[in-house]
Amino acid sequence: MPFSYTPEEIFETIRMVELENLDIRTITMGISLRDCADPDARAAGKKIYEKIVRQAGNLVEIGEELERTFGIPIINKRVAVTPIALVAESCSLDDYAYLGRVLDEAAGEIGINFIGGYAALVHKGFTEGDRKLIASIPQVLSETERVCAAVNVGTTKAGINMDAVYLMGQIIKETAEKTASEDGIGCTKLVVFCNAPEDNPFMAGAFHGIGEPDCVINIGVSGPGVILNVVRHHPDADFGTLASIIKQTAFKITRMGELIGRTASRRLGVPFGVVDLSLAPTPAVGDSVAEILEAMGLEKCGAPGSTAALAVLNDAVKKGGAMASSYVGGLSGAFIPVSEDEGMARAAAAGALTVEKLEAMTCICSVGLDMIVLPGDTSAETIAAIIADEAAIGMINKKTTGVRLIPAPGKRPGDYVEFGGLLGRAPVMAVNRYRPDAFVKRGGRIPAPLQALTN
Repeated sequence: MPFSYTPEEIFETIRMVELENLDIRTITMGISLRDCADPDARAAGKKIYEKIVRQAGNLVEIGEELERTFGIPIINKRVAVTPIALVAESCSLDDYAYLGRVLDEAAGEIGINFIGGYAALVHKGFTEGDRKLIASIPQVLSETERVCAAVNVGTTKAGINMDAVYLMGQIIKETAEKTASEDGIGCTKLVVFCNAPEDNPFMAGAFHGIGEPDCVINIGVSGPGVILNVVRHHPDADFGTLASIIKQTAFKITRMGELIGRTASRRLGVPFGVVDLSLAPTPAVGDSVAEILEAMGLEKCGAPGSTAALAVLNDAVKKGGAMASSYVGGLSGAFIPVSEDEGMARAAAAGALTVEKLEAMTCICSVGLDMIVLPGDTSAETIAAIIADEAAIGMINKKTTGVRLIPAPGKRPGDYVEFGGLLGRAPVMAVNRYRPDAFVKRGGRIPAPLQALTN
């Protein structure tokens, strides 16, 4: 696709980069490992390592070249692979842990910070390989630095696998305990999904879906700081006007992402996949989705009106981005992670933002309950019930929802947990004290809704 830019657009982009935290959040190469399956785990591991290094060996180098060429920061260069449970079905539990280490070593060799795809898709039931992979997650996430895990427990078509939901509550608790010395940081690399997309470039939930080509490049754009700036500059605009302004700005951000993605595709010699339009915040001041909502007129994110404000933002971003690219995918919308968004963390600490309010807001945002730190004594059953609530929102509304919860060992409501870097810091948030144990232990599958029967 040819691109031409006016001098005004170039100067505007420079201003966005220098003053408003504009960046490409990630270039993620998806790599199929379906041709690496082997009954011998060591043979499979060798094939997996060699293919990742062969396909993505120059990913970081090309990304850095693009930064220099276009003057736009590309924060992360990452890889997502075929869900390992599909590749290593016949492996033993110890073999899965070995393959997790292989992924970590390959990621280290090519110089990326995260590799996604230590994953299983169990929305309608388990295979033996799925069970082994899930059982190995706490060990893998505690022993590796770069590996990210994801488990899909529900879809609109299949319903919700409540056996998997209950199991994931236990796995999250175990992962937190195995990384207790770092406040449960292993849980920051684990997402539980409903309606997981196959082309999501964002970690920790990225994996390379079975409908994808052998290798592909997906782009995750960002830009909360840019949107925040334009909202602040129009304090008296009505919502129709404000939505139009946000839409125009999202168009410009996505257009830049499309340019980077297609250029990376050519230089790497692999197909271009999608641009994910998501507004992905960071802990940096002024790079916050919460502050955008507050700039719309809320005293504090979480106040009445927060869900409506997020709906305006999310819809305008999607409309503007869809006009800028023919290949929009992934999650595409606004992320509301607590620890990764300085404004969200501040609102949670003030008591304006609760887990229940965040759940309401996830009805219209991109992902779900993201990077929320819970008290260390939160039970596996309560965590499972929160997952079930979020999966139900995704299932009924035909949208992706995910859960990334960190029950920080030894921490209580009001304490702070510091993860550092893009993972940020967050207050420990209280959870409802009433127990859901009997509910989550019923097991079985919550049936698909009526919407599953419509075309």
